[in-house]
Amino acid sequence: MRLAIVGLGKMGANMARRLSADGHEVVGHNRSKEIVKVLAKENVIIPTSTLDELIDKLEQPRIIWLMVPAGDATEDNIKRVAEKLSSGDVIIDGANSNFNDTVRRAEYLSSLSINFIDAGVSGGIWGLKEGYSLMIGGKKEVVESLKPIFSSLAPEKEKGWGHVGPHGAGHFVKMVHNGIEYGMMEAYAEGYELLKEVKQYELDLEQITQIWRYGSVVRSWLLDLIGDALTEDQKLESTAGWVADSGEGRWTVIESIKNDVPSPVIAFSLFRRFYSRQEDAYSAKLLAAMRNQFGGHAVKSKEEG
Repeated sequence: MRLAIVGLGKMGANMARRLSADGHEVVGHNRSKEIVKVLAKENVIIPTSTLDELIDKLEQPRIIWLMVPAGDATEDNIKRVAEKLSSGDVIIDGANSNFNDTVRRAEYLSSLSINFIDAGVSGGIWGLKEGYSLMIGGKKEVVESLKPIFSSLAPEKEKGWGHVGPHGAGHFVKMVHNGIEYGMMEAYAEGYELLKEVKQYELDLEQITQIWRYGSVVRSWLLDLIGDALTEDQKLESTAGWVADSGEGRWTVIESIKNDVPSPVIAFSLFRRFYSRQEDAYSAKLLAAMRNQFGGHAVKSKEEG
């Protein structure tokens, strides 16, 4: 099939590579032109410099997959692309968009007779080799018509992807997926910190990881990645303890509150990420001050560290 990808960052570029390798024709467009040149040189994409040029290189029904950042960039690109499309054309949003925005955008595009698909995409930088897990929302018949594309991107033709429901369902499922990911990462982080801090055994964390990777009930792809990281730098001296969040964990917690579903692990893991960004947390200072006030416990000065 021939389709366009707008947004050729790390994931978008590798998705284009995977699609091209499986016989699809990919028309590519990106704000930065360097990656367009690289992919064109690799014979991965048909390069374009404008959206008009991109549209001209597609045949109806045109298929345009947006892999731009969620939020304003996605909103802007959907509107810009929609102005140039015709009835029956398809826009796929592969960003980590809020599912409420997805429902609204689907209604807007439906009024223009343009089909809309929301695709939750997981796989990161490993997707080119391992394939992408795809959680897809939208009309069933439209998803079915795009099956060759999804099958090429997935780990296997019939595994690792699926139509999970109507508009918004794909991004909702991806949101919860990422919330679970937060909790799993936090559990691993706490466990490894305990292994590291118990000095009497002088544990080799990389060795332990390799043991757990085979046969253990805690084995996972995340554990494989921990093994890779610890092989490179077991003390993590080159890594700052500052952890970002891209929004899905927050949205998961908000939805759990709205729906009276207790999600303490996900909520706590989100707050731990916030805490990681505080170099000199006021809350920690206040805890120390309170302990000093009621129990006379010693308080360290800044100079003492």
